[in-house]
Amino acid sequence: MRSKGFAVESVCAVLREQGCRIAARTYRVWRAGRPPAARTHSDAVVIDALRATAGQPESLYGRRKMTAHLRRAGLPVAHCTVDRLMRAEGMNGVLRRKTVRTTVPGKDGRRAGDLLARNFTAPAPDRVWVADFTYVRTWAGFVYVAFVVDVFSQAIVGWHAMPSKHTELVLTCLRMATWRRGHDGHPITDGLVHHSDAGSQYTSIHFTEHLALEGIAPSIGSVGDAYDNALMESVIGLYKTECIRRGPFHSGPLRTLADVEYATAPWVEWWNNARLHSTLDYVPPAEHEAAHYAAITASQPEPRPV
Repeated sequence: MRSKGFAVESVCAVLREQGCRIAARTYRVWRAGRPPAARTHSDAVVIDALRATAGQPESLYGRRKMTAHLRRAGLPVAHCTVDRLMRAEGMNGVLRRKTVRTTVPGKDGRRAGDLLARNFTAPAPDRVWVADFTYVRTWAGFVYVAFVVDVFSQAIVGWHAMPSKHTELVLTCLRMATWRRGHDGHPITDGLVHHSDAGSQYTSIHFTEHLALEGIAPSIGSVGDAYDNALMESVIGLYKTECIRRGPFHSGPLRTLADVEYATAPWVEWWNNARLHSTLDYVPPAEHEAAHYAAITASQPEPRPV
């Protein structure tokens, strides 16, 4: 082109009109044989890491959690870099939508008092559990999914799905939670508080008697107030957003109860063992609990030799 009297700038202008974005300076740098800039190289590494999350649960992360995820993977990346490259790649964290109220208070209006007063903190695992359930639309009708979450680590210690929202839905979920803690070597002891909303399932005689038999103190928030069970509302909102509406946990429509269970099981596994939680300093619940028990073991004195 130069032999025909065309300069580099005019050639690049024509290329840009055809969709090939290249500057004359870029051509001269390549012609001189200079290596790419350090920022270009580091951006390429981060972009490869971002593209590697496609189809993975980590693709649901926004800017902050994606930065924490890349740092845990060994990339010393800044928040602004992740924000810039995710925007360039068209990547966005998943957004939550408003939910429909499913709480139906008991007819007699009698229930346990609120022992938490919106204080969703706990000094150790199995001190405070929060519980609630939600619905999922399927081709065969509604499926109701109940959860029990440990306040200390935000780990989902129990979940259960049924095509009806009878008391057995939340009761089976609670039984699963107590069984799992015992199976992991941390059986439930006296002093555990079970907090829920004022739904008729949680105020039923059958459920209340089971709590008493297990030595669990019931706690129920006020009617129609999401803040009295805000932690559980947040977990359910993330479940509907990350698992049901979008994500790699199921492909195609949810047709039956089995489809909901097959989607929920890997999501719960990811939530407990791999998902980064900002309130836990960007570590998974299982890692947070393991650090707690490791600190207790390290603080105990070594047994003296006999």
